[in-house]
Amino acid sequence: MSSFSQITLNKSALEHNVRFIRSEIGPEAEFVSVVKGNAYGHGIHSFVPLLSEIGVRSFAVFNSDEANEIIATGVPFDRLMIMGAVLDEDLHWIIEKGIECFVFTQNRLLRGIEVAKKLGKSFRVHVEIETGMNRTGYDETKWLEVCDILHAHRDHLIVEGICTHLAGAEEISNYVRIQQQLEKFEAAKKLFEEKHIRPKSAHIACSAGVINYPETIGNLARVGILQYGFWPSKEAKMGWLAKNKTTQDPLVRVIEWSSYVMSIKEVGANEYVGYGLSFLTETPMRIATVPVGYSNGYSRALSNRGKVLVRGKRVDVIGIVNMNLLMMDVTNIPEIEEGDEVVLIGNQGDQEISVASFSDFSSLLNYQLLTRLPERISRTIK
Repeated sequence: MSSFSQITLNKSALEHNVRFIRSEIGPEAEFVSVVKGNAYGHGIHSFVPLLSEIGVRSFAVFNSDEANEIIATGVPFDRLMIMGAVLDEDLHWIIEKGIECFVFTQNRLLRGIEVAKKLGKSFRVHVEIETGMNRTGYDETKWLEVCDILHAHRDHLIVEGICTHLAGAEEISNYVRIQQQLEKFEAAKKLFEEKHIRPKSAHIACSAGVINYPETIGNLARVGILQYGFWPSKEAKMGWLAKNKTTQDPLVRVIEWSSYVMSIKEVGANEYVGYGLSFLTETPMRIATVPVGYSNGYSRALSNRGKVLVRGKRVDVIGIVNMNLLMMDVTNIPEIEEGDEVVLIGNQGDQEISVASFSDFSSLLNYQLLTRLPERISRTIK
């Protein structure tokens, strides 16, 4: 099947990033690779086998569908945890295969215990504690009740972990809130110990936690964006560089995204280009189209703001990004031809378009831009 754009994943870049992550979390902490959101747009079916090849055996996803996708890849795993949504009808195969689940409601916990009893197996759980995110997690008023349930059904439960989510570790402005979370988490751990509930791990750290709050690492870290070669925020990057007294970015982007020049045309002065009245030529221009638009993951927010590379030069995206194509100003590239490569993310010559740079052109974050990349775009490994 032909593809009008291609995503390439760089194995050596991934190896480099994983080494960096392991150096940051230390030898005693388990690295759990977060591959939710179709591996942050990199593609579960391509990215997870690549992780497996470099020795990563612990994965975290958001829901049971994503867990099933990982199983479908056939990669071996020591740990596969579901951090979010689980349908009741999926609990049977989840427990059968030893997949771990965050529990944050009594319904899920009790339903899982019920299924585990029928199967004669154990439900492997991570008890999520509410510490201040106010999203999911057991409120303090429920901690004792949860301990009682865990103790009463210990023959059909394995308490893999006690955990929480940090509420904005990317920004130093959240420092007080994060410290309050840590204090509350310590209180929950203490209560569990007093009630003789001893989880195998206590985990809080995400990518931002690893960088900004290393005290959250413990014996397990759930790391997402860093492994793909991106920082959780500019502030986190600058803080790490300052702390380590370097200007060298330790991360390498794993993903490259390219397409091609579909057509070229001359447009006279004082002509509107594309839908509406958003771009007016001031002088005669040469316009090229690329068969990628917002349905392919190239955000409409990059209309009249984005940059792409062609013939080793950085050029402007002009007009409104369409559903299936974008237009670029190639007036200063007389040698351009139909079929020329267009780099949307990546390098061409000595020029680069980074995902992070998109945040300079729009209000979107790395996370948003990456996870919008459709699964149908072909992915290759280099």
